[in-house]
Amino acid sequence: MRRMLNTIYVTSDGAWLRKDGANLVVEVEGTERGRAPLHMLDGIVSFGRPGASPALLAACAEAGITVSHLDPNGRFLARVEGPRTGNVLLRRAQFRLADDPARAVPIVRGIVAGKAANQRVVIQRALRDHGPGLPREQAEALEAAERRLADVARRTLPATEIDTLRGLEGEAALVYFGCFDAMLRVEGEAFRFRGRSRRPPLDRVNALLSFLYAMLGHDCRSALEAHGLDPQVGFLHAARPGRASLALDLMEELRPVLADRLALSLVNRRQLAADDFVVEEAGGVRLTDEARRRVLVAWQERKRDELRHPFLDEAVPLGLLAHVQAQLLARTLRGDLDGYPAFIWK
Repeated sequence: MRRMLNTIYVTSDGAWLRKDGANLVVEVEGTERGRAPLHMLDGIVSFGRPGASPALLAACAEAGITVSHLDPNGRFLARVEGPRTGNVLLRRAQFRLADDPARAVPIVRGIVAGKAANQRVVIQRALRDHGPGLPREQAEALEAAERRLADVARRTLPATEIDTLRGLEGEAALVYFGCFDAMLRVEGEAFRFRGRSRRPPLDRVNALLSFLYAMLGHDCRSALEAHGLDPQVGFLHAARPGRASLALDLMEELRPVLADRLALSLVNRRQLAADDFVVEEAGGVRLTDEARRRVLVAWQERKRDELRHPFLDEAVPLGLLAHVQAQLLARTLRGDLDGYPAFIWK
C-alpha cells in the first residue's frame, strides 16, 4: 500500500517558496513560516500569486512533486511537473480504449453507478443524522431522491452506450443537487442552495463545493500520473484541449465521499459563517483567506479518516482513495482485472 504523503497548501499572496537543503521553506515578507522535508511531500498547491525559486521547482520536478497554481477560488491555472513516467504500453492501452466507446462502456458504467450510489449514501446519512428533526416535506424529498438515485444506479447495468450513461450521470446530478438544500441545516438565506453554479460560483455553498472539488481534482490528477496514466484522456468526459478528462472521471465517484460530505459538515456544524465569504461586484462568491485556511485544515483531517475499501477489503485512509482507484484502473487497462471496480461507499 502506498504511503500517504503530504500536500502543502500556500494561501498567502506574498509567500516565497524556496529550497534549503532537502527541505521546502515557505517565507512571507522575509520571515520563515514553515518548512517540510521534500521526501515527505506529494504536492504543493498555491493560491493567488506566491512565487517559487527555480532551485525548488527543479528539485520538485526531479522528486516527482507536482506544483499546482490556482486562483483564489480554487480554479486551476497552471502546473509544474517533471518528465512523464509510466509504462508507455499502459498509456497506449488507455488511448485505444478511449477511441473505442464500446470497449469503454464497462468502465464508464462503473464510474456512473459508483457516483449515483455514493450520492445516495450522502442522502441516507443526512436522513440518519437529521431525519427526526426535518420538516415532513424535506424528509419526503430526500427519501424520494434516495430512491431515485438507487434506480439510476440500477439502470446503468443494462446500458450499452456511453451517451446513455452520460444521460444517467446527468439525471443523478439533477436529482442530487435538487435536494442538496434540504441537507443544509442552517436557517436564513446565507447558505441557501438553489442549484449548482460555477465559473464563478454564485452563492456560498457553490463557492465551498468548487473549492473542495479543486482540491480533489489536484489529488486525482496526481494519482493518475503516479500510476502511469494520462489524466487528459478520459472515458466518461470527452477529450477537450486543456481539460484533464480522466481526472474528472476519477473524481465523480469520490466527490460525494470526500467533498460533498465535508461541505455539509462544515456548514451544518457552523464552522463557516456568512462573513467567511466575499461576494464580488460581478456576482461571484469566494472564501476569505482565513476561511480558506480553515477549510484546508478540515480537508487534510478528512483525508486522514479511514474506511474499509469494498474491493480490497482493507482499511484505507480517505486521502489514498484516489491512488487506490487509479491503481485499479491501471490494472484493468493492463488486463489484470476483468473489470474496473468503482468505489462504492458503505
